[in-house]
Amino acid sequence: MKKLTVLFIAFVMAFAGTAKADEGMWLLPLISKLNMNKMNDMGLKLTAEDIYSVNNSSLKDAIVIFGRGCTAEIISDQGLILTNHHCGYGNIQALSSVDHNYLKDGFWAKSLDQELPAEGLSITFLKRMEDVTAKVLEGIDDNTKTSKRNELIINNIEAIKKEAQKDNDYSIEVKSYFEGNQYFLLQYEKYNDIRFVGAPPSSIGKFGFDTDNWMWPRHTGDFSMFRVYADKDGKPAAYSKDNVPLKPKHHLPISLKGVQLNDFAMTLGYPGSTNRYLTSWGIEERMNIVNDARIVPRGLKQDLWQEDMLADEKINIQYASKFSRSSNYWKNSIGMNRGLKKLNVVAQKREIEKDFAQWVAASPERTKLYGKVLGNLKQAYAERAGDLKAQSYLIECMLRGTEIISLGSKTLKLEKDLEGDDQEKALSTAKKIASELDAFFKDYSAPTDHKVFAAMLKLYYDEINEKYHPDFFKDVVVKKYKGDFKKYADVVFAKSVFVNQENLEAFLAAPNLKKLRKDPVFIAAKSTIETYRKLYGKVIAANSLEEENNRLFLKGLMEMKSDKVFYPDANFTMRLSYGKVGNYEPKDAVIYKHYTTLTGVMEKYQPGNFEFEVPAKLMDLYESKDYGQYADADGTMHVCFTTDNDITGGNSGSPVINANGELFGLAFDGNWEAMSGDIAFETELQKCINVDIRYVLFIIDKYAGATNLIDEMTLVK
Repeated sequence: MKKLTVLFIAFVMAFAGTAKADEGMWLLPLISKLNMNKMNDMGLKLTAEDIYSVNNSSLKDAIVIFGRGCTAEIISDQGLILTNHHCGYGNIQALSSVDHNYLKDGFWAKSLDQELPAEGLSITFLKRMEDVTAKVLEGIDDNTKTSKRNELIINNIEAIKKEAQKDNDYSIEVKSYFEGNQYFLLQYEKYNDIRFVGAPPSSIGKFGFDTDNWMWPRHTGDFSMFRVYADKDGKPAAYSKDNVPLKPKHHLPISLKGVQLNDFAMTLGYPGSTNRYLTSWGIEERMNIVNDARIVPRGLKQDLWQEDMLADEKINIQYASKFSRSSNYWKNSIGMNRGLKKLNVVAQKREIEKDFAQWVAASPERTKLYGKVLGNLKQAYAERAGDLKAQSYLIECMLRGTEIISLGSKTLKLEKDLEGDDQEKALSTAKKIASELDAFFKDYSAPTDHKVFAAMLKLYYDEINEKYHPDFFKDVVVKKYKGDFKKYADVVFAKSVFVNQENLEAFLAAPNLKKLRKDPVFIAAKSTIETYRKLYGKVIAANSLEEENNRLFLKGLMEMKSDKVFYPDANFTMRLSYGKVGNYEPKDAVIYKHYTTLTGVMEKYQPGNFEFEVPAKLMDLYESKDYGQYADADGTMHVCFTTDNDITGGNSGSPVINANGELFGLAFDGNWEAMSGDIAFETELQKCINVDIRYVLFIIDKYAGATNLIDEMTLVK
């Protein structure tokens, strides 16, 4: 097994020089062998040890996982954290109210005692990565049956984690790369006392909202600021007034030198998921099932949410974060389908599969190992198509679509406890559910969900084959209400105890099995979960066939295409990408410049349109050209810029670092013309959209007057 790992590294090393600089999400422990020569040729002044070191301070020590799905960086020796506004949006929303609307008005702590605890938020440092492929695959060869292989891998991983956990409090993960052909151990340290420090109003931090999302030119000041606290010894600790700002191992210096065309640009962060080695059948499934199940239900739900959000400030606050999360990948799915069709990716994949089949057939040894791979993959995708579509729609329409069913599903365990006649256990379960109600109802509008409930259930009924319908569709909606989902919704929201917090708390204080089973929300929730479990079991069975053959397909593809560099798909572990600042040509006769300025903000300004409002103070600063030390050499205030770094979801908040290891931008988006990027990298059009760090500092200093934050940063002129 050691030989296999060595071959992977040797193979990639041999052909790394043929890769374009803008493609690839690289593993940090391997960059000294795979990437440093190329990056140094492009202008990088750092060494591999400056970027990733286990024993010494390095750039990786300033990069953190923010929450559960974004990247952030440490920008001062007092634990100050910089990330995107849209990454901090949920935490900002949770701290907001009608009286203190930090989404609308922004927030700035002028001293440590003004910083607000962000309950539930954590940040996580990577301590080290180690290739453990040989240990994970110990006892496995090409003749090992899939079931035995999986059993050995699970047991080997548990042993590796147990050994790595000795004598430390770090969390340990072992992650798969190259579809299970390579494995790395990752050691993390998590901090849970995180406090909200500052953010601009949404009219700056989300300027352009959904209209501009994924688009260029962009004029969004997409940033927010937090701080990590530790105990007096610098160790992770639960929130306490006695905790102190963390003294980090490394923080990023900040460049005021600006952005020039063709400047070297490097990102470090946590890209979430890519699938660039999918077969043609996998891409068709992604487009026609997975993406479709996002596009149709979310589009309908968001229209209903927005109608109420625009009419009521309280509902706007309640649903702001939900809407943002929903709409982000709704629009991404639309753009991805468009891009994949435009690039004719399915046809390209079929050509690769044709070549693969011919390559396999040319050798008896390859035929033995890979001969059934393509047929098995085609079969796996065909077998799960109907089940996966129903499962995807069920999730989007009911489990995520309407909030009341999600709430109702929390009482399934309570039913079992009551059925078992264990009153003490039932009361304990009920108490736990009750403890979560404040958080749920704080951001819940029953009249809004009432409309969504009727619309989402009707959509599922219309779009999904009857054999996948939950039992309550036939037994209740059709039988009692003649298929009228609006009439059914009216009854549900009039009679259920789940709709009102006070009524639900009263029920949970003295739970009753008969009453629970008669509640219309519980009936719908239980039926929905039962349907989901059946679908999940069927999909999982097909998944195992797909996963094993994807592993073999990629293993064989890497042997076959010896003229191509391979890097692992993103899996939310730290990666490095590198490229340059650059413009692009999205269509005939159009050239997009590599940067935007504050003038563009004013050109987009639309009074009365919340997406393109501009704060009065920002207009005043623009009119007076009071940009201070943050102005560009041409006298303008630069806002955003583009590079050709390879990023995806999860990279939001990643630092854009110059050749000297200094922060000069903050990654926050990709571009519409290359939405296919998670599956097929578009070499000519793919761009990373970044906030110019000088605009971030300008907003903090000149707009907000939070010079206390500027003073603790390390600025490089």
